[in-house]
Order: sequence, then C-alpha cells, then structure tokens
Amino acid sequence: MRDYSYRDKKKRQRLARGLGWFGIGLGLAEVFAPRQLARWLGVRPRPWLTRFFGLREITSGIGILANDHPTGWMWSRVLGDALDLAVLSAAANSKRKDDTNLGIAMGAVVGATGLDLLSATQLSRNASAKTQRVVQTVTIQRTPEELYNFWRKMENLPRVMPDVKSVRQTGDGRSHWVVNGPAGKQIEWDAEIVREEPNLYLAWRSLPDGGSTVAHDGAVRFLPATGGRGTVVRVEMNYRAPGGSLGRKLSQLVGQSPEQMVQLDLYRLKQVLETGQVMTTEGQPAGRSSSTSSMYDWGTTRG
Repeated sequence: MRDYSYRDKKKRQRLARGLGWFGIGLGLAEVFAPRQLARWLGVRPRPWLTRFFGLREITSGIGILANDHPTGWMWSRVLGDALDLAVLSAAANSKRKDDTNLGIAMGAVVGATGLDLLSATQLSRNASAKTQRVVQTVTIQRTPEELYNFWRKMENLPRVMPDVKSVRQTGDGRSHWVVNGPAGKQIEWDAEIVREEPNLYLAWRSLPDGGSTVAHDGAVRFLPATGGRGTVVRVEMNYRAPGGSLGRKLSQLVGQSPEQMVQLDLYRLKQVLETGQVMTTEGQPAGRSSSTSSMYDWGTTRG
C-alpha cells in the first residue's frame, strides 16, 4: 500500500542516500587530491590526515548506500563532521589561510552537519518505532457496496469495535477517534483517508498532529467472494509505537493479540450486517462467562 508512511520513508531514504553520495564524492577528492585541497584552503598540507578523512567519508558513504536502514552509518557521519569542524577551526589560526575559501568550506561542513544530524535523527526515530502488521479477512453475505457504505460512514465503527468509544468525521476525509485505552485511559487521535475507491478500497492513516503517541495506517478491501457467497473483507493495518510498546498496549486493551482483536471486530461486522445484532453469551442460563467459540465472545471478552 503506497500511503503517506511509505512516502515519508522514501523521503528519509533519499536524504540518506544523497548524503552518502556526497560523502563518497568528498572522500574521493580528499584521497586523490589532498595537496590541492590544502592549497585551496591556504593551509599546510597534511596528505596522510586528509586521506584518512577521505577514506572515512568513502566508507560511511558506502555503508549508507548498502543498507536500507543505515542509522549507525549516518551517526558516524555526524561524528566525522565534528572532526572536520575541529580541523577547520584549527586551520583558521593559520597565517597562510585563505579566509574566503576557508569560510566556504566551514559553511559547507556546517550545512552538511545539519543535514547529517537531521537524517540520523529521523532514521533513529524510525528504527525505535516497532511496526506491527495485522492482516485479517472475513466473508460476509452482503454486497461490496453495502459493506463499503457501512465502513465509509465511520460513525458506524464503534458498533463493531467495542474499544472505539466514538468516531467523529471533521470534513475533508478527516476524522477524530476516541478509544478506550489501558487502565481506563482514553486515547485520541486524528486520521485522514488517503485513498478510496468506492465499493472496493479505503485507506487511511493517523495524523502526526493528532495528539496520539501511537501511529498507524491501514486499508480495507471489499472483494466479491466466489460462488456468490457475498464479499471478502480484507483488513491490513500497521501499528507503530515509540520503543515498541504498542504490542503490550494493545494486549492490555483486550487481553488478546492485535490479530485476535481485528478478527473479532470483523466477526462483529459480519454479525451486525447479516443479522442486525451481535450475538453474546451474557445472561445465558449455563452461566458461562464465555462461549466455546471466540467468534461469539465479544460481549464478555471485550466489553
């Protein structure tokens, strides 16, 4: 699914790769033309030191380009930038220095340091957010149009998602969600629809300014089932929480895994749309707190 999260990830990767190529180009100049570089700066040549810095730039650049998640290599660039700034600051005391060229070099290194720090921070933040992917399906004896219309009117969703307290559409494909969290704490966030194909597909993502520390995105597909058996509803969701705590939080919500939670929500959707009500075992003479099938335990395991 090509959503906002995907594009954000590609932007981070493009920035890191661009800095990797920049480092390789600078490193090659330092390795093969150390004396010319020193003359341009107006400082005493130190070929061995300049070549060492060049090899460091080339190594980190290759490391960045060779890895999909080059967080460590980006931080190595930040440390290298600090060394470069220290050397240029020392060169500023040289009587032979070229003030103009040295100023240009200093400005370039400061700019590169800022970009390296930005990229390293972004990659570190992304690495610390553990993503959990959930995919579940259910077949419902209703048409794709009926299912799409029910889901698209998001105020309906608390009927089949007991932990969702309310969903309020705020316009322009955006909505505000209130969910019952652990220990009675409410979790709120804003979300927006990023792609929709009527009667077929609906994709959304949470907004970073929505106030929730839990980021997520997802999509639901409505596909005609074979043999006229109704519609296959397929839900795909990605959850991300700082420090990888989301799995624990979701388990605390219902005492079940995220996969079980989504599957039970889909069973509730099936019950509501096929029968108009949700079956529960509460109040039955047998006195059991739950049925023999998790498919009918919504009222007891998640209420």
